[in-house]
Amino acid sequence: MSSTQDLVDVLKSELKRSRMTYAALARELKLAESSVKRMFARAEMPLSRVDAICKVLKLDFADLARQVADAQPAEQELTQAQERALVADPKLLLMAICCLSQWTMEQVLATYRYTEVECVRCLTRLDKLGIIELRPYNRYRLKVTKGGLRWRADGPVMQYFREHVAPDFFSGSFDGEGELLTLVHGSIAAAQVDLFNERLQRVAQDFAQQHLADQRLPEAQRRGYALVIGLRNWLFAAFEELRRP
Repeated sequence: MSSTQDLVDVLKSELKRSRMTYAALARELKLAESSVKRMFARAEMPLSRVDAICKVLKLDFADLARQVADAQPAEQELTQAQERALVADPKLLLMAICCLSQWTMEQVLATYRYTEVECVRCLTRLDKLGIIELRPYNRYRLKVTKGGLRWRADGPVMQYFREHVAPDFFSGSFDGEGELLTLVHGSIAAAQVDLFNERLQRVAQDFAQQHLADQRLPEAQRRGYALVIGLRNWLFAAFEELRRP
């Protein structure tokens, strides 16, 4: 869908929200109603006309542009180049994870050893990489899905995870408050695998959504957790060696 069509769709939504008909808009613009209908149907209007409609709706053009940007579909997976750039700089990778968690720059500065200059530098790089859209006052809009971003299966981030993160994560005893580690092994019907995957994905999405919802709570009422979910057609290598041909 073209960006012009996106803009027209947002204007339609604003007309509906304002309860303004095409006929009423036509009167304000001093145009025939048929001309206004055709203009919206074809998604063809010059910027001067868009500006005039914004004035009628008492809508700032910058707000309109932000609504168009927010309506763009979010990416669910980064490119190899984007992931490579993240793992090449640990501070940039951490900032990206903070952004995916919807942290403000103030939260990052209060929690991690960044200077304000470093924070701005990282946010600017994430903007150039196309992961966020940097806005005034160091606010940002994610250009990837908030809770459902998938790291590439064999991409740079997952390779970094296997080499550096997984050993550190699984070195814990998992006996702390709220911690859990369960390993279940078995053989199931192939038809059931997709069903289990869907349920596991829902658990991950529930966790991500709960994180976003709980950002409104005071920091003293929140604790940081990491959820790792995996399902694999696998047998431990030491056991595989004992299998009969």
